[in-house]
Amino acid sequence: MAGAGRVALRDGDAQRALPILRDALALWRGPALAEVADAPYAGAASARLAELRLTAQEDRIEAELRTGRPELLVAELDELTAAHPLRERLAALHLRTLAAAGRPAEALAGYERVRARLADELGVDPSPELRAAHLALLRGEVGPPPEPAVRRGNLRAALTTFVGRDEDLRRLTGLLAGNRLVTLIGPGGAGKTRLASVAAGRLADGLPGGTWLVELAPITDPADVPRAVLDALGRRERARENARSTYRDTLGRLVDAIGTNEMLIVLDNCEHVVDAAARLAEEVLGRCPGLRVLATSREPLGIVGEALEPVPPLRLPPPDATPGDAVAYPSVQLLRDRAVAVRAGFAVTGDNVADVVEICRRLDGLPLAIELAAARLRTLSPRQVVAGLDDRFRLLTGGSRTALPRHRTLRAVVDWSWGLLTDDERRLAERLAVFPASVTATAVALLDALVDKSLLQVVGDGRFRMLETIREYGLERLAAAGAAAQARAAHAAYFRDLVATAEPHLRTAGQLPWLRLLSAERENIIGALHFACDAGDADTALRIGAGLALPLTIWGDDGGIGGDVLARALALPGPAPAAERAVVLAIRVVTEMFHAAREPTDEQVAELAAGVRAAEGTGHPIVALLEPALSIFTDDTAAGIAAVDRARGHPDPWTDGTLLAMRSQIRENDGDAEGMLRDSTRAIEELRAVGERWSLSMVLSQHADALTKRGDFAAATEALEESTRLARELDPAAEPGFQLIWLAAIRARSGDVAGAKAELRRFVASRTADRDGRDAAFGLMMLGAIARQEGSLDEAHECLTEAKRRQEDAPLLAPQFRGLLLTEAAHLALAGGDVAGARACMSEAIVRGIAARDMPVVAIITVGWVAVAEAEGRYERAAELLGVSDSLRGWPDRSDPDAQRLAERLRAELGDDGYAAAYARGHGLSRADALAFVGGDPAR
Repeated sequence: MAGAGRVALRDGDAQRALPILRDALALWRGPALAEVADAPYAGAASARLAELRLTAQEDRIEAELRTGRPELLVAELDELTAAHPLRERLAALHLRTLAAAGRPAEALAGYERVRARLADELGVDPSPELRAAHLALLRGEVGPPPEPAVRRGNLRAALTTFVGRDEDLRRLTGLLAGNRLVTLIGPGGAGKTRLASVAAGRLADGLPGGTWLVELAPITDPADVPRAVLDALGRRERARENARSTYRDTLGRLVDAIGTNEMLIVLDNCEHVVDAAARLAEEVLGRCPGLRVLATSREPLGIVGEALEPVPPLRLPPPDATPGDAVAYPSVQLLRDRAVAVRAGFAVTGDNVADVVEICRRLDGLPLAIELAAARLRTLSPRQVVAGLDDRFRLLTGGSRTALPRHRTLRAVVDWSWGLLTDDERRLAERLAVFPASVTATAVALLDALVDKSLLQVVGDGRFRMLETIREYGLERLAAAGAAAQARAAHAAYFRDLVATAEPHLRTAGQLPWLRLLSAERENIIGALHFACDAGDADTALRIGAGLALPLTIWGDDGGIGGDVLARALALPGPAPAAERAVVLAIRVVTEMFHAAREPTDEQVAELAAGVRAAEGTGHPIVALLEPALSIFTDDTAAGIAAVDRARGHPDPWTDGTLLAMRSQIRENDGDAEGMLRDSTRAIEELRAVGERWSLSMVLSQHADALTKRGDFAAATEALEESTRLARELDPAAEPGFQLIWLAAIRARSGDVAGAKAELRRFVASRTADRDGRDAAFGLMMLGAIARQEGSLDEAHECLTEAKRRQEDAPLLAPQFRGLLLTEAAHLALAGGDVAGARACMSEAIVRGIAARDMPVVAIITVGWVAVAEAEGRYERAAELLGVSDSLRGWPDRSDPDAQRLAERLRAELGDDGYAAAYARGHGLSRADALAFVGGDPAR
C-alpha cells in the first residue's frame, strides 16, 4: 500500500498519495516483531520493517507538506529529527517545513546543526537533496504553500477506520477509470456504501465538478429520484416550484446543472427504486459526457454500459487460526478495531481467538453484523456473544442511532432485503434456507432472481450459497408458517436419492465425477442425515449412511459425518432395510475403532455379527464383505477364508475382486505369505478390469509390501507407483502418505540413502496437523530408522521425538502404529546402550501389536525383542525369536536391515548349526504358541 502512495507522490499527485499513505501507516501496531525481538532471526527483519515504516512516514510528511498546513508538521518533525539526527531526507523535510511555516531563521540554524554533525561524526558533506533545500531557502524560494484548492462535493469525513477492502478499492477505482457506470452489488450490510464513499473520496481531486453522494434510501416515490440528485448537488428548488415540476422538468434541470462538468455521482441504495435509478442513470449519462455514476444496490440497474462489481463479505480465517494468523484477516481486524472503541484494551489472544473467529465465521464476514457484534463486546465476553448467536436477531441490535433504520439491527437489514422480493421469490428463498451448504441449479431451479438480489452468492462451479444470517432468517419464516418440517423432509429425500443414485457408480471406473459430486454436497448430505434422525426416519437415515460406505472409506476419515449421528441412526426404531443397517453398523464400529485407537469390543463384534446374519441373502455389495471383515476382528482366519469362498462369484465384479483382496489380507495375517501373494495378484487383475481406483490402490500397496519383503524392490516400486497414481486420481489435492513413505524406504534399501532421506524430509515438511499428523509421524519414524541404521543417533532421536509428538496429536491413528513407534524407540535405546529402556519400550509395544491382531506388525515388533535378547547375550533365545518373527510373517523379511544384521550376528555367535536349530525351534511354533511366547517376556 505504501508503495502505491509513493508512486502517486512521485507522479506529483500528493492528494491521491496522502490517504493511501495514511491508511498504510494506520496498519502499524507498535514496533515490528516486538514479541520476538530477542530471537536471533528477528534483528535484520525488524530493522528492514522499521526502515520501511520510516520511509513511509517521510513520504506522508512530504505529501502533507505539498497539500498545505505546514505548521501542523513542525512538532512531528522536531521529534523525528531528534530521533534520527543523521537522516538527511528528514532534515530536508524539516528545513522546508519550517520555512513554509514562516520560520526561516530556525530552518537555517537547523541546517547548520545537521551539516556540522555530518562532518564531525561521519566526515561527509550534506547530500544533494539537503543542499538543494538549503539553497532554495537562501534564495527565498521556500515559503508558505499556496492555499489549497477548494474541493467540491458533499462527502462526509469518516468517523471510523476503513478495514479490509484495499483490494476491492483498487479494483473499483480501476473500473471507474474505464467505465462511466459502475454498480456495487451485494447483500445488506456488506459495506457497499462505505466502499463507494471511500472510492469517491479518492477520485475527488481529479474531478473538477466534484463527487456527490445521493442517498436514495429515504425516497419512497420513484418519481422523486431526479429531485434527490438535484438536492444533493445543492440545486434545491423552492417548494412552490417543486409542486409544479414534472419528472421531465426536474430531469432537464439536473442535466443543466451537470452540464459538461467532470464529476462523479454516487447513487446510494438503489434497490427499492431500481427502475427509476436505472432510467435516471441512462438519461444523464447519455446527455452529460463528463459524468460518471457509481451506484450501490442489492441488484444490478440492468442497463447497457453498466459494469458490475460484487462486494463480497470480508475474508474469514480458518476455524483453527492462531491469534497472529486471525488478525491478518479483514473480518477479524474489523471486529477488533470496533471492539477496541467500546472496550479499551480489547485484543485477540490465545484465550479468545477461537470465539472471535467463530463470531466472524457465523456472521459470514458481513461488516454490519460484525460491527453490531463488536458493540455487544462492551458488556459481553466473546464466548457469550458466540452463545448468543443462536438467536442472532435478538442479540445483534443497538446499532448507531443516526444510521438508517434498516441498519440499526441485523433483523432490519434482512427484513429490508426480504421486502424487495416477489412472493414467489420469498417462497423459494425460504425453502433454500433448509440447505446447510451451497446448492446447484439441479437441486433448486430459478435461482437467478435471488442471485440478482444478493440473497444468494455465486461460489463457483455452478454452485450458489446463502449466507448463514439470511438462512437463519428464512428458517424462522418457514417455522412461523409451519412449513419447516415439510421443506426439510423434501431436502432429506432429495439427498437420500442422490446418494442412492451415486452408490453403484462409485464401484466402477466412472466413480470420479460421482465422488466429486458427493464431496461437494457433503454438508447437505450431513444436514439430511441429521434431519432424518431428528424426525425418527430410520429408513432415510440408514439409506444415506449405507450409501456413503465407500466414500467414507476413500475420504480416509468419517467425512465430517460424526460417529454420533451414525449411532443415532442405528438407535432409531421403525422399519429399515437390514442390509443398510448392517453396513452403517460396520461404518460405526470402524469409525469408533480408529477414533478411540483401539479394537472393537466383544459386544460391538457380536452386534455386527448379528447384523450381518440379518442381512444375509440381500445381495448388497458391501454386506458380502462384512463377514470376512468380522474374521479380522475375531482373529478367526479359517472362518474368514471360508466366508470369502462362500461369497466368491458375487454378481457385482467390484465386490468379487475386493473379496479376493480381503482373502489376501487374511492369509497374510495367518502367515501364509505365498497364498497372500497369489490372492493379491489375482485381486489386482480383477480390480483392474473393474476400474474402481480405491480398492485397486489398496491391494497394490499390500502386494508391494509383500514383494518388498521378498527383496523384489523393482516390482514393489512399480506396484507402489501405480497405487500412488490411482490415489492421486481419487484426490489430486492429497498426497498418498503410505505409498510415498514406502517408496522412499525402498529407495534407501536399494542404496540411495541420501535421496530417500531428502524425499522423506520433503514429505514430512508438507504435512500439517490433524489428519496429516499420522502420515507425518510415519514418515518421521522411517526417517529416524534410516538415520539410526546409518549411525546418526542424534538425528534419529530428533526424528523419533517429533514422530511421538505428531502421533499424540493425530486422530484416527491405528493402535499398531504406536507399537511400531515403540519398537523403533527400543532399537534407538539399544544403539545408545540403554538395554533397560529398550526392554521397557518392547514390553508396551508387543501388547499393542497383539491387541491389534496384526501379525505382520507383531513380526516387526518381535525383531525388537530379538535385538534386546542379543544385546543381553541371550543368543539362542534371540535366534528363536527371529524364527518366530519369520513364521508370523510367512517368510524372512529381506528388506529389514535390522533383521538381517541380527541374523548375521547370531550366526557368528552360535555357528550355523546352533543358529539353525534355535531358529527352527521358534519357527516351528504354532501361531497361538508363538503369540504366547512373544506376549510374555520373550527375551528372558
